Amino acid sequence: MRNKTILTIALSFFCSYQFAQTPPKLPLRPSDVYWQKRITDARCSPDGKWVSYVLSTVDTSKDKQNADVWMVSWDGKENIQLTNSADNETNPKWSPDEKWISFLSARQDAKDKQVWLMDRRGGEGKKITSIKGGINDYEWSPDAKRLLLTITDNDEDDTAKSKTTKPYVIDRYQYKQDVEGYRYKKIYTHLYLFTLATKKLDTLTSGSHNEGSATWSPDGSSIAFVSNRTKDPDRNENTDLFIIESRPGAQAKQLTYWTGSDDHPKWSPDGKWIAYTRSTDSSDYLMYDQPVLAVISKDGGEPKLVSKTLDRPAMEPRWSSDGKSLFALVEDDQQQYVAKFSVSNGQMTKVAFGEKVYESLETGPANNWLVMMTNPQLPTEIYALENGNARRLTYQQDEFVDRLELASVQGFKSTSSDGTIVSGMLFLPPHSTPKPSLPMILFIHGGPVGQDAFRFDINRQMLACAGFAVISVNYRGSSGRGLDYCKVISADWGNKEVIDLHGAVDYMVKQGVANPDKLGVGGWSYGGILTDYLIASDDRFKAACSGAGTGFTLSLYGVDQYISQYNNEIGYPWKSIDKYLKISYPFLKADQIKTPTLFLSGEKDFNVPTAGSEQMYQALRSVGTPTELIIYPNQFHGITVPSYQKDRLERYLAWYSKYLK
Repeated sequence: MRNKTILTIALSFFCSYQFAQTPPKLPLRPSDVYWQKRITDARCSPDGKWVSYVLSTVDTSKDKQNADVWMVSWDGKENIQLTNSADNETNPKWSPDEKWISFLSARQDAKDKQVWLMDRRGGEGKKITSIKGGINDYEWSPDAKRLLLTITDNDEDDTAKSKTTKPYVIDRYQYKQDVEGYRYKKIYTHLYLFTLATKKLDTLTSGSHNEGSATWSPDGSSIAFVSNRTKDPDRNENTDLFIIESRPGAQAKQLTYWTGSDDHPKWSPDGKWIAYTRSTDSSDYLMYDQPVLAVISKDGGEPKLVSKTLDRPAMEPRWSSDGKSLFALVEDDQQQYVAKFSVSNGQMTKVAFGEKVYESLETGPANNWLVMMTNPQLPTEIYALENGNARRLTYQQDEFVDRLELASVQGFKSTSSDGTIVSGMLFLPPHSTPKPSLPMILFIHGGPVGQDAFRFDINRQMLACAGFAVISVNYRGSSGRGLDYCKVISADWGNKEVIDLHGAVDYMVKQGVANPDKLGVGGWSYGGILTDYLIASDDRFKAACSGAGTGFTLSLYGVDQYISQYNNEIGYPWKSIDKYLKISYPFLKADQIKTPTLFLSGEKDFNVPTAGSEQMYQALRSVGTPTELIIYPNQFHGITVPSYQKDRLERYLAWYSKYLK
C-alpha cells in the first residue's frame, strides 16, 4: 500500500513536471515576423528521389533576408541544408545527368549573380560563369552539356570612372517602373548558349527587344521563348511565342500572333506541341483579364484553347507523361486548386482542392506531382501530391507556428445593396466567439485583380491576435469569380467596390460580430486606394491605415508606371477630365473626411508613388483630421526590410488600438 502511494505521488509529480515543461502558446506579435520563413523554387531531381528548394530566413544582425539551398527526400525522412553562406543562393536546378545542383548567387562580394555548381553528393560550390552584368535566369540542356542563359545587356555607365551620376536622358513612353526605376538605359535582355566544357558563350538572340521564359525542347534541338516584337512595346502588353534552333546564327520563328498576351511555354514530352497561357482578351491592355490554357504545334498554326469555357484563371501548365493531359493551377473563389485538363476536349477534373491555396506545380516521380501549399493556419510548405492526396515533405514553418496561438478563419457570404453576392473571410481572435461584438477591421486586398484566399496572412492574423475581428472581402474587381465580375469596375473606381465592402461590414454588424461604433479599415496598394475611397464616402470608420494609396488619381498621370491603364481605361486627362475628377473624390472631398488616418508608403515606390499618400496626408492636416505619414526609406512598393515590416505592423496595432479600443 505504501509502495502504491509512493508510485502515485511520483507519477503525479512527473505529469506535473511534464505539463510545466510545455510553455503556453503566445499570441502573434510584430517581432514574430523575424521567425517566419519563406520557401520557394521547389524542384524534383531527375531520379525522383530528392526535392531541392530555397529557404529564406531573416538575418536580424544585417536586417535582411538570407536565402539558402536545401533538399528534402521524396519520402520526407531527410532534410538537408546544402548552402550556408551570408550570400543569397537562389534558383536551384538539377542537372539532367543528376551529377549537379546548380544555383544563382553573387557570392564572395560579387556585384552580379552567376551560375554555381555543387556536386549533389556534397562539397563546396564552384562558380562556372563570369558574365559581366550577371545572369537573370538559366536552363540546363537535356544532355547536360550546355546552359541556356538569359542575360540583360551590361550597363556601361556602371563601369564609368566618374563618381558623378550622368543625367537621365529619357525618351521612352513608359519611362518608370517600380524597382527598376527610371527607364532611360538602352539595354535589352537576350538569350545565350554557354558550353560547360569550354566555357564558351554564344549569342542566340539580339536586337532592340527583350526575350524571356526560355525553355529547351526535349531533344535539345530548339528553344521556345516569349518576346514583344511590336514597334513600341511600351505602348502595349502584347507578347508572343517564338521558337529558335539551339545554335548560334539561327533565326527565330514566330509561333503565335494573338494581339493580347502569350506566355509561359512548356514543351510536350514528344516535343511536338507547346502548352502556354494566353490572355482572354485580344486587346493590348490587359488589366482586367485572366490566363487561358492553350496548346500550339511547334510548327505553328491555330492554337487549341484548352480551358476557354472555364471562366477562371488557369496557370502554370504542366504536361502529363503521356502528353494527353495538362495539369495546372486554377484560381477560384477564395481558393487555388490543382486541376487536370484533357488536351483533346478540355474536360477538367479537380485533382487537389479545398480551403487552401496551392502555389506551385512541378513534375514528380511516377506520375505524381510536387506542390507548395498554404492554408490560413500554416505558411507555405512543400508537399508530394500522390493520387490527389497531399503528403507533407517539409516542416520548416513549425518553429514559427507551434509556439503561437493563431486566429481562427472562416468564410462567409454577404449581399451588397444592389444584390451582388460577395465572398469574404472572417478572422477571430484566439479563444473568441463571434458574439459579443468586437472592434472590427476591414483589411482590403490590393490589385484590384487578385483575391483573398484561404492562405496564411500575417497582417490579418496579427490584427486578430491583438483582439480585433478582421474581415477580408473579394469585392467586384477581384479575380476568381470570372471575367465579368472582374471587369465591371473598369474606369469606375471607388463605386461598386465600395458598395461591396460596405455590404460586408453591414453583414458583420447584423450578425453581431462587429461593434458598429468601433470599425476600422485599411489596406495596401489598391487596398490603400479603396481605404481612401471608403473614408471619403462614409464616416462610419473610426480609424484607417492607408498604405501605398492615392486619393487624387488625376495627379498621378505620368507619375506612376500605369500610363497604359490610364490611356486605355480612363482616357487622356485633357479629353476625359470628368472621369478623372469623379474617381479622385477622396482628395477633392477631403474636408468631409473625419476618420483619423495613418498613411504609409515606400520612399522609392513607382507603382503607387509616395505622392499619393503625401497629398492625402497634407489634405487631412489642412482640414484638421488626425493623421500621420510614415515613409520607409529606400523601399519600393513592397516593404522588404524586416525591421520595416515589423515597424509597419506595430504602427497598425498602435493606430487601431488608439481609436478602436
